[in-house]
Amino acid sequence: MRLRPAVWLVALAVAALDRATKIWAEHALHDGHSVPIIGSSLRLSLVYNEGAALSILGDYTIVVTGVMLTVTAFLLWFHGRARGILGVAVFGAAIGGAMGNLYDRFFVGVGGGRGSVIDMICYGDFFIGNVADIAIVLAAAAVIVASWAGRSVVTPRRGPESPASEPATGNPAAGQGTPSRATGETPHR
Repeated sequence: MRLRPAVWLVALAVAALDRATKIWAEHALHDGHSVPIIGSSLRLSLVYNEGAALSILGDYTIVVTGVMLTVTAFLLWFHGRARGILGVAVFGAAIGGAMGNLYDRFFVGVGGGRGSVIDMICYGDFFIGNVADIAIVLAAAAVIVASWAGRSVVTPRRGPESPASEPATGNPAAGQGTPSRATGETPHR
């Protein structure tokens, strides 16, 4: 696993912003009032979410935490393959968002993986989230858009070179091709 300092810089920035907004929300919104941003379509209101997205699986917090840990481990394992600025941003945002919400699971409320995630951004009556959620959703959306555009956010895995990727030697038109890896024989036309 190769470390990418730029990914960690983005991840730490996202996690710090997420933590700061959650601390603010606990102090400013603790009395239960809401702060409208765009009428009732977007407002700030403090909620402790025991479940996953859209508050599903609230009775299975430890399972949600296990899934979060597994996904985070996957991101950490592959973050060294982040390709270009987009890859760094995607991995950094996803890891930072995961770190922000995992912090809550382990240190907010009952903690120990059973804690509640602090949410404060209400999107109408549809759902409520936080900065970590925004980072995770934007990372996922960037991967989808990049995929549609034919761009990859990861560097291809390095492994044994395939015969098709070896440079050709000799003159294939004259019957001199690249020796086969399997037999060591030169193919003839």
